[in-house]
Amino acid sequence: MDALELLTQRVSIAKLTDPAPDAGQRETFFRAALRAPDHGLLRPWRFLTVEGSARDALGDLFAKALEAGEEPPKPEAVEKARRNPLRAPLIVVVIARVLKHPKVPALEQRLAAGCAAHGILQAAYAMGIGAIWRSGPLAYDPIVAEGLGLAEYEECLGFLYMGTPDKEPRTAPQLSIADFVSGWRG
Repeated sequence: MDALELLTQRVSIAKLTDPAPDAGQRETFFRAALRAPDHGLLRPWRFLTVEGSARDALGDLFAKALEAGEEPPKPEAVEKARRNPLRAPLIVVVIARVLKHPKVPALEQRLAAGCAAHGILQAAYAMGIGAIWRSGPLAYDPIVAEGLGLAEYEECLGFLYMGTPDKEPRTAPQLSIADFVSGWRG
């Protein structure tokens, strides 16, 4: 796939099935992550892979976090949270490692980790791997963070659900650049 075609045509793919990306594919997409812009060369990211029965454990963790909320959840919401990790054969947890630094603010460190995750998505699409970045309240929940073993200075930015596309990817919408770009005249 041509690099510019990849950059302009990548789409999220939600319907995923087995097989999960193999070891060689994982090596490639994690290498792509390591090329993210990184002010200060802090490498403010790390990733966890969740697959097999660990997806059930992640679902249990999601359910536990939902049940611990201020409002009692509906049973169907708990069951949905429990099943969410089963929607793909591989989940990559995106973690920002936010450290105090005199020249690199926390926001830049989070953005660098987000760019690393985007590198994974781009490389996956180039290899024909389906992927979608999912977040939401459970991604930022302290019970989930603790269950995943995150350090005090780490934050979950979301979950990359990855696998084999269940069908052909949709065509990327053609957006008007003028809706998003304008000149600044000072």
